[in-house]
Amino acid sequence: MGVEGKDKAKVLEAGAAALSNQLGRTVSKLRKAYGLSLADLSTHSGVAKSIISQIERNETNPTLTTIWRLSRALDVSIGSILHGGDDGPFIEHVSRGGTPTLVSDDGLCRLAVIGWLQTVDWLQWYDFRAEPGGALGSQAHPRGSIECLSVLEGELEVEVGEAVEIARAGETLRYRGDRPHRIRNRAVAPAHATMVCILKAAALD
Repeated sequence: MGVEGKDKAKVLEAGAAALSNQLGRTVSKLRKAYGLSLADLSTHSGVAKSIISQIERNETNPTLTTIWRLSRALDVSIGSILHGGDDGPFIEHVSRGGTPTLVSDDGLCRLAVIGWLQTVDWLQWYDFRAEPGGALGSQAHPRGSIECLSVLEGELEVEVGEAVEIARAGETLRYRGDRPHRIRNRAVAPAHATMVCILKAAALD
């Protein structure tokens, strides 16, 4: 049975209130699941921290643009964020064939992109493999950038400016990424490592 007039207005108002309440709970749940502060989510979404706080407390009715920005920052669809985000497990499964892979100029190093593409502007992480003699050179990243190379198998050499260090299996090298740098495998066996690049770290002295 349909409703009209004042009754219809009341139904629409009640529906909007319920949707707003659900949105606030979902944003709060997802933000905390990612370990994000209000300030972090504000930075990633472009939505003011005060607005996000009001949304979580159900004190405002956000625009569609605001909802879209939050859904992008929280890596969920608009439908999921409006309906509670409980449409499936909180797991993303990427197949081997769906993982982008980059190859060095010499063809001996491979970088599998295992991080989220949504974070590529500020955080990147890779599965790195280098055949004997392989080298991967990189130009300077933005000031304050840091790379962390954790060797799982074999050994790798990192060169930054005039500094050179070698890491073996179980060891990690952290170094400035805001200068030209190069990773080499000078050993006779293949090397395997994980590499994390933080592109917007605090500027170093």
